[in-house]
Amino acid sequence: MLKLIGILVVVIGFLFRFNTLLVVMGAGIITGLVSGMSFNDIIEKFSEIFVQNRYMSMAIILTLPVIGVLERYGLKERVEMMIAKAKNTTASRILLVYLFIRELSAAIGLNIGGHAQTVRPLVAPMAEVAAQVRYGKLPDKVMQEIRAYAAAMENTAWFFGEDIFIATGAILLMSGFFHSVGMNVGIWDMALWGLPTATAAFLISWFRLYRLEKRLGRFGKTAQAKTEKGGANK
Repeated sequence: MLKLIGILVVVIGFLFRFNTLLVVMGAGIITGLVSGMSFNDIIEKFSEIFVQNRYMSMAIILTLPVIGVLERYGLKERVEMMIAKAKNTTASRILLVYLFIRELSAAIGLNIGGHAQTVRPLVAPMAEVAAQVRYGKLPDKVMQEIRAYAAAMENTAWFFGEDIFIATGAILLMSGFFHSVGMNVGIWDMALWGLPTATAAFLISWFRLYRLEKRLGRFGKTAQAKTEKGGANK
């Protein structure tokens, strides 16, 4: 049971909002030490895994300069103009559509999103503009909440969607672990059982977005009432 201390480290680290990378690395080091590995062996394992998976990060590294150039030449402004002209568009609908597309694409093994590539330059600005067009100027606190929801949709869709794809790293890692301890669990079985959790994640996120839109609506009415009251006093 002592070997499970890494889980406790992760829980405590996330609870106090420590740096995610440091928390995960610390949990791995502590787990390795209590399992009888030397510190040098643990660092060697980290190095081996990094070298084996270094090509997985190349797509992200190569897309960042492209996104930077597009932003410099008005990508965000063009997106905002497009959303401002669209009718019946709400922040929650934009985020829900992105959640659906992202989760579906992850389920078939396509990585078409990401925080740096999609959420920051496209999804979050679209949701912000839709909210402002519908409810008026929003304070910074509300804008930050919309951005947080946009980031949450990315995390939720990718985390739960990729577990349905049989060739994803998470499925293969779990399959290798089960086989190493003598448990014969097929990758198709794990992908199949990923469907209920992915569906539940989508429905829960839809409900959270529904509540977000209700809060934005209440804020819009309150702001409008204050504006009308101020005009009447003048």
